[in-house]
Amino acid sequence: MAMIDVEELALGYENRTILEGLSFCVNEGDYLCIVGENGSGKSTLMKTLLGLQKPHGGTIRLGDGLKKNEIGYLPQQTAVQKDFPASVREVVLSGCQARCGFRPFYSRSEKQLADQNMERMGIRQLAKRCYRDLSGGQQQRALLARALCATRKILLLDEPVSGLDPVVTAEMYELIKSLNHEGITIIMISHDISAAVSYASHILHIGKKIFFGTTEEYTASDTGKLFIMREESEENA
Repeated sequence: MAMIDVEELALGYENRTILEGLSFCVNEGDYLCIVGENGSGKSTLMKTLLGLQKPHGGTIRLGDGLKKNEIGYLPQQTAVQKDFPASVREVVLSGCQARCGFRPFYSRSEKQLADQNMERMGIRQLAKRCYRDLSGGQQQRALLARALCATRKILLLDEPVSGLDPVVTAEMYELIKSLNHEGITIIMISHDISAAVSYASHILHIGKKIFFGTTEEYTASDTGKLFIMREESEENA
């Protein structure tokens, strides 16, 4: 069974439905990029997958033994979150909260996990630094380390390179690719079609038309060709 199986999902907020008839599945080891026009419902979909928002219809089934508290999540940051006055280690450790249950403290193994994930993200030397004093790329690495403390299976990333310069963006994409190669399933919202087709194994395009399939199928589809051409023309303008 797929890790996540979605059938005829309808999405929206309050009493307004913004997307319906959405069906797709995510298997272990997949790298799924969610693309589409602004306002098409990409972030709403991710919040619905996480159980932070109720669907307006349809079903979401978790398989392969996946539990909701085993999903790592890297949301888009607000200005307030970027200015969070805590140490990097404290931020990363907070990813272990779901493991704590009712315990008011972190165990030795959880602290070791946080240290391992900071090492994994190349920020171990920043552990005592204040999070708000970091660069945008360093903050995203800290948040990735935090998300990895919550899961060994699957990461949901909401535009993780937003606001980063081109060099740091390329580094972040390579870092996410390496995590996928290590066996972590990736679901990522992206506004960058060219990066999506370069890195992802599957594409979910939502909007007026819905497409779900492999990257190769997407680049050969009318929807994929149209949006790839549109992005290229905008870059050359």
